[in-house]
Amino acid sequence: MNGVQVNFPGLGISINVSPVAFTIGNFNIYWYGLLIAGAMLLCGFLAIKQSKKLSFPDSLVYDVLLCGIPCAIVGARLYYVFCEWGYYSQDLRRIFDTRQGGLAIYGGVIGAFLGVFIMCMIRKIPFTSVADYCVIYIPLGQAIGRWGNFFNQEAFGTTTTLPWGMTSSTIETYLATHCPTLIPTMPVHPTFLYESIVDLAIFFLLLYVRKNSKFAFETSCVYFATYGFARFFLEGLRTDSLYIGSTGIRTSQALSLILVVASLVYIAIAHLKRTDRVPFPAKLYEESAKKQANV
Repeated sequence: MNGVQVNFPGLGISINVSPVAFTIGNFNIYWYGLLIAGAMLLCGFLAIKQSKKLSFPDSLVYDVLLCGIPCAIVGARLYYVFCEWGYYSQDLRRIFDTRQGGLAIYGGVIGAFLGVFIMCMIRKIPFTSVADYCVIYIPLGQAIGRWGNFFNQEAFGTTTTLPWGMTSSTIETYLATHCPTLIPTMPVHPTFLYESIVDLAIFFLLLYVRKNSKFAFETSCVYFATYGFARFFLEGLRTDSLYIGSTGIRTSQALSLILVVASLVYIAIAHLKRTDRVPFPAKLYEESAKKQANV
């Protein structure tokens, strides 16, 4: 299977990489999709496995997955299309051509949260408790999914002299076309790797916060604050950022800053006002499910 040679000159490592994992007939199965699917399965498995220990209904995990995943995909696509409307407005059919790329993590997170929030409102169950239980699996999924960028040779950073800088023919072509001020033959920051490591660290931090926090939505805010903080700086290294209109403001950096400030303010207020987390016994969900079944 054809691929590109990815080199890490400072480490003396060279790897042949292809975005296609395998082919069934004439249909290509891409690493990006496999990694995202695998991340979802792993996160769902862990959420179900840990549910009994934390008195969270395992059946609700399935509901969150069935509601959150489609909303995340739609949100990720809409966010990207909105930011690149000048391109998609020329041919609206491009919006549905997801095989050409164009998904944004922030849009996926927003979409998932909105979808699950609406579900909780309809079911009359505490959204903050659901969010605080499930949010910790988002950075784990992100940590795995980011490796899809490596196989696609995308979402890399500016040039660097650090020993772990990487280069490939795909990177050189992109830099020569889109970044005329950079030397295309120089290695670049593997920002996908940076974010993957950061996301994994956030996942383990949230495991601790979820177990010990007593305040509503605090676990979720810790995610938004820590990821937003990291993404703000990592986005500054990227060469493929989305921008707000014709300004030089990177969309993800602006949103990250807003999320960090808003999350820290909320955590401070929650501690001052003692906004305790609402207990979520399995019985409450069972009663809600029965009411929905009788509607």
